[in-house]
Amino acid sequence: MKRKLTLFGAVLALSIMSFAFTSIQQPKPWPVPEKNAKMANPVKSNGESIAAGKALWNLHCASCHGKKGLGDGSKAAQLKTTPQDMSKADLQSQSDGSIYYKIAEGRDDMPSFKKKIPESEDIWNLVVFIRTLKK
Repeated sequence: MKRKLTLFGAVLALSIMSFAFTSIQQPKPWPVPEKNAKMANPVKSNGESIAAGKALWNLHCASCHGKKGLGDGSKAAQLKTTPQDMSKADLQSQSDGSIYYKIAEGRDDMPSFKKKIPESEDIWNLVVFIRTLKK
């Protein structure tokens, strides 16, 4: 009887661990249309564009992505998906056009910002600022 309980306990523990590991949400691919991915940023990176992008970041993005873009903002724990760590190579290696598209269009917990930030130049400034977050 004791052996059956031990075996049952081990199976139960493995089942719980398996569920815990599979329920952790991995980021799903976020395809960007080729024409958007190839868009070049018309805004030059300089002190003015970085400052403009940072102001927009603090207003619209930091609450989820964190002040330094690490995905650790004050609202991050309330989301179904973990906010992207903007400092990581997988994000920083994306084209400016891809980042612009994702900001403008949104997906799941990431809202669309094309109405909140209606000026295209402002979204490009945000892309310029995001480039400063790399490690």
